[in-house]
Amino acid sequence: MDDPSTTIQNTITYESPHPVFAMAFSPSPSPRLALGSFIEDFTNKIHIVSLNEETLTLQSNPYLSFDHPYPPTKLLFHPSPSSPDLLASSGDCLRLWGCPSSTTSPVELRSVLNNSKASEFSAPITSFDWNEWDPNLIGASSVDTTCTVWDLEKSVVSTQMIAHDKEVYDIAWGESSIFASVSADGSVRLFDLRDKEHSTILYESPRPDTPLLRLAWDKMDRRYMATFAMDGDRVVVIDIRSPTAPAAEMKGHRAAVNAVAWEPRGGRHLCSGGDDGQALMWDLTVGAVAGDTGSWGGIEPLLAYPAGAEINQLQWSAHQPDWIGIAFASKVQLLRV
Repeated sequence: MDDPSTTIQNTITYESPHPVFAMAFSPSPSPRLALGSFIEDFTNKIHIVSLNEETLTLQSNPYLSFDHPYPPTKLLFHPSPSSPDLLASSGDCLRLWGCPSSTTSPVELRSVLNNSKASEFSAPITSFDWNEWDPNLIGASSVDTTCTVWDLEKSVVSTQMIAHDKEVYDIAWGESSIFASVSADGSVRLFDLRDKEHSTILYESPRPDTPLLRLAWDKMDRRYMATFAMDGDRVVVIDIRSPTAPAAEMKGHRAAVNAVAWEPRGGRHLCSGGDDGQALMWDLTVGAVAGDTGSWGGIEPLLAYPAGAEINQLQWSAHQPDWIGIAFASKVQLLRV
């Protein structure tokens, strides 16, 4: 990552039978991904594909392809390498699946978690995050303005709170009891499960009521998180110590940003993907002001990868940090960085 003129060259491409939106890396020793289809119909698909390191190809397995109601809005494997076969998906409900690494064992639906206490029907879940510090907890965001925390061992709602004034689009854990969320009301809000009556507004969109779509928390340096607005072409980095103004705004995309992810092992690198078909790598150690106050000057992309089509999803593998996955149309590519 030293040459700012470098284009990412090492790629592996997988052609899915369906358009891909949701994507997640497994904590398994070798890259393994869950891919969720985006079909405008009730019946959708999840495929588990694995990297063949001899042929450098992503290979599917018919035993690890299964139906999912509606397009999954997000997929996540259990964060611990000791539980690499447990997959969660969101959509109309939160579902837990057993996805064995065996090539001949089918996927098993373990549980269906409904965020409505009064009805069998629940408001659609826009996103969720698995608590790495306490993997018994999953937090989910919903169009009904709430954030819900599930206790997985008991399969019950542990906490549910009205988090925003409008739909909540994403949620991210920063510690075992602290999470943040973004919403159609244009704000980033911070919550602490130890004080459920209060929340802190960390950032508000400069254009009133412009939705913020995604939130990525730097798990190695929890002072920083990144977000972006609907139809916005820049990535905003927030320093939670001084939330009144962005610490940085990266302005390298020529169209709307759709996804952002932090380097999982620290180093202050950030990757973003957008409708301009580019995956851009940013180095936030460049341009940092003296004293590390969390403010940066103008930052140019360190690396760029032209996908040739609108990138709608991007994930950085926490357990194989040399790999970034991007999804566009029916293609998934692994980029070695």
